[in-house]
Amino acid sequence: MDEAYDYAPSTEPWQDREMSESRDEQMDRFIPNREPELESRFALLSESSGQPAAEQNENSAYTQLLRSEMLGIREEKGEKGFKTPDSKSLFRYKSSPQTNQEDAFSLSPVSFQSCTPNEPRKAPRKINKAPFKVLDAPQLQDDFYLNLVDWSPGNVVSVGLGNCVYLWSAATSRVTKLCDLGPEDSVTAVSWTQRGAHLAVGTNKGEVQIWDSSQCRKLRTMTGHLGRVGTMAWNGYVLSTGSRDHHILHRDVRQPAPFMSKLHGHRQEVCGLKWSFDEQQLASGGNDNKLCIWSLKSTEPVLKFTQHQAAVKAIAWSPHQHGLLASGGGTADRHIRFWNTVNNMHLSSIDTGSQVCNLVWSKNLNEIVSTHGYSLNQIILWKYPSMTKVATLTGHTYRVLYLAISPDGQTVVTGAGDETLRFWNVFPSAKSRSSSGLSSSLPLGRTIR
Repeated sequence: MDEAYDYAPSTEPWQDREMSESRDEQMDRFIPNREPELESRFALLSESSGQPAAEQNENSAYTQLLRSEMLGIREEKGEKGFKTPDSKSLFRYKSSPQTNQEDAFSLSPVSFQSCTPNEPRKAPRKINKAPFKVLDAPQLQDDFYLNLVDWSPGNVVSVGLGNCVYLWSAATSRVTKLCDLGPEDSVTAVSWTQRGAHLAVGTNKGEVQIWDSSQCRKLRTMTGHLGRVGTMAWNGYVLSTGSRDHHILHRDVRQPAPFMSKLHGHRQEVCGLKWSFDEQQLASGGNDNKLCIWSLKSTEPVLKFTQHQAAVKAIAWSPHQHGLLASGGGTADRHIRFWNTVNNMHLSSIDTGSQVCNLVWSKNLNEIVSTHGYSLNQIILWKYPSMTKVATLTGHTYRVLYLAISPDGQTVVTGAGDETLRFWNVFPSAKSRSSSGLSSSLPLGRTIR
């Protein structure tokens, strides 16, 4: 070999004792070439004096096999006996595997080439690239800062269309008109409670209404904001609302007061709000490109991240790892970023190539779905933490501004300015369902597909 290696003196108890005693103490460990010694010993096996011809042939064949497999020597028989190649060594590096016919049929039970066990490959999960249901949603606004679609624990999808809120039951396909705000107002956000059948409705006038969906009855109206309410998030009986007036209000719906605290942290419209699964931290995103983390009792952000270069609407907490938060930036940013809110660390980021509108984490797998606007209008399923693409779904012709996940964690619904809602089966269910209910005839308006 051309390379020179510096070996340290060996202290292993299994080293050759005779070699250790004869070696100079100040020399490095020496690996001897034993080819001559082995050759001479093999020569003794070939001596045939006094042996019958059958035994001589048997010894000769045995010697050839040992030469071939231990010394790497291939012998060719000619008129004057066997010829042995000159330049062979016992141990050597191979630049590439031998491909000649002779090596392909070695008699040795152990191949010179490393063997890899034939492990069965797990078949990739098949994801249908087309939505299994498309619903018409007339007057679904093409506004990046609004949140007009949500899916309840009771398997009901709510959607704000113009100045009305409609409910669609995934179990029965029944459509119900919940409310009409009148010609002077419009719906800007909808958000279901984590339990029960109550829906919060944000309006363009800055009001927040609480509705009982089972009875289609408004329970109360809460004021406090000076601009439209574009995002809301529940934490038990506490409803947090974000507005164009730059403020976040915490409201305890059991108390008569319209809100119990006002948070100051953003300098422009608040367009994203999400409570962590342990209900201890609130993440907020704004049009000022800031991502803030709040505790339930704080009026100032406990953490503030400024790496995004555009509005932060897309926010999702991991249900699998405590303190793991994902956020997405708008057109000038295009990145999905991951944060550890326990240690105040920016973990990683990926450039998606287009505006990030929404994020939602799978409940059953460590995967995340993102929806996108300018310019690709895609839905992308990612595997975390490698952020390799599992699937890319297309079909919307406008920005995919709205996203919600079913209570069983198997289906996502997306909405866009093309005035359609599309339902996609992207995740395996934790339990196999006997009936999805989602494949029955629809809809909000006409059935597109």
